[in-house]
Amino acid sequence: MVALSTWCSKAAAFRGVILGAPASGKGTMSARIVEHFKVAHVSSGDKLRLHMNSGTELGKAVSKYVCTGKFVPDDVMISMINKELELVADRNWLLDGFPRTLTQAEMLQKEHLVNIVLYLNVPNEVILDRVKNRWVHMPSGRVYNVGFNNPKVPGKDDVTGEPLSKRDDDKVEIVQERLERYSKATEPILAFYSKLGILHSFKGNTTDELWPHVKETMEKFMQ
Repeated sequence: MVALSTWCSKAAAFRGVILGAPASGKGTMSARIVEHFKVAHVSSGDKLRLHMNSGTELGKAVSKYVCTGKFVPDDVMISMINKELELVADRNWLLDGFPRTLTQAEMLQKEHLVNIVLYLNVPNEVILDRVKNRWVHMPSGRVYNVGFNNPKVPGKDDVTGEPLSKRDDDKVEIVQERLERYSKATEPILAFYSKLGILHSFKGNTTDELWPHVKETMEKFMQ
């Protein structure tokens, strides 16, 4: 077994993970971090949806899990993430939406030595209200929320002008199930990263509210 101190001390570059419940604002926060700190962004959700929309073998295999709000099996996710991080090579990176189980967290730490974890702690009632008003530009994965992150033109993507859509997994009943499963699965992950001494938790309702605190933490880390 690798000692916890060894796991942390070997990581020299920025190897970050952002955690948060579905619709907690991970994508929006990640975009701000990527733009401000110029790190590579690897979103497990975006990669899964890309495979599903492209009809790849992986996409076909995971669609039955994603569309019903269930977690994709650990071995499938770990294999996909390893391939994506190999493409990033030696760049600083932020991993969004992964890990989602303790097994995934342990395997990721053994392979890639994460050295900072950002946890967005957003209340479930805020998330459920947000999902009702969430619209997505499917080709790019850009997310809009009516009320606090509106598209410039209602129903249209800001960049391409193409129509926005509702995701199949944004149905309220599916999100409620995902939130329950996420809460149970995340407790041991947070405990794992807390024990490593790399967990930073931020509690609030919106990205605008949380961003100054996340930015300050990132700036201290990147010094």
